[in-house]
Amino acid sequence: MVKVSYQQKPYRRILMETYGAQVFASPSDHTQYGKSVLAADKDNPGSLGIAISEAVEAAASSGGAKKYSLGSVLGHVLMHQTVIGEEALMQMDLAGEYPDVVISCVGGGSNFSGIAYPFLRHNLKDGRKTRLLAVEPDAAPSLTKGVFTFDYGDTAKMAPVVKMHTLGHGFVPEPIHAGGLRYHGMAPSLCALYDAGYIEAVAVPQVATFDAAVQFARAEGILPAPESAHAIRAAIDEALDAKQKGDKRVILFNLSGHGHFDLAAYEAYLAGKLQDFKYPADKVKAALADLPEVKIPA
Repeated sequence: MVKVSYQQKPYRRILMETYGAQVFASPSDHTQYGKSVLAADKDNPGSLGIAISEAVEAAASSGGAKKYSLGSVLGHVLMHQTVIGEEALMQMDLAGEYPDVVISCVGGGSNFSGIAYPFLRHNLKDGRKTRLLAVEPDAAPSLTKGVFTFDYGDTAKMAPVVKMHTLGHGFVPEPIHAGGLRYHGMAPSLCALYDAGYIEAVAVPQVATFDAAVQFARAEGILPAPESAHAIRAAIDEALDAKQKGDKRVILFNLSGHGHFDLAAYEAYLAGKLQDFKYPADKVKAALADLPEVKIPA
């Protein structure tokens, strides 16, 4: 479990341990790569890229005793998640509506792709004009500020090299509470679609995201996960924009998770302790200096 999430979301760990799991904070001293990260920086907050590296090493060195399935950025996971979008299409049909814009948070890609790809199909095949808006955090803006190039999916360079929007596999995002969005890269198919102009993306700051989350909780009675709150922020902004312009705009967004295990984040917000993190251009520049060299045959 990524160290910053291990610390910020203890109840997730406790739930897993209740079911018999052993949970370690990554970077850990249980893998050679984790030890090397800690040797360089004992206070490293961890990242999804580092955790993936440790998981791959643990599985690869176990003699087959341990398995690891890489998710979120890979095509089969994105396609599996499209059941969400297929159900949303049917729900919209029952409501007698069709969305002008579909919104979801994005970190690795499966959440957004799951709801957006079925609507993309209608755009491509049926001539629909639905906007597809991916919402990422300012602290890890891989789509909006990353480079579209070949990179590793993990920090230790054990995962496959893929072409994606990346901030550099060595980039460690700031410790925002939306741990599921703290990834340096993005799903290759989603990146190709963004690069071709089929989808849109926007990055939002942490405090404004929690503003939206609390507003939503008090209006709807549902406490959203910090990751999902990014979609809520963008949905509210869309609604306000439509109101200002006098537009009738049907907005569909993906509320992908509850925040019952994220109360520490809400406590920090309510106490005024949350902060925004600026785009770390210098750190990203340093991370991008270590991109793999990929030669494409002519």
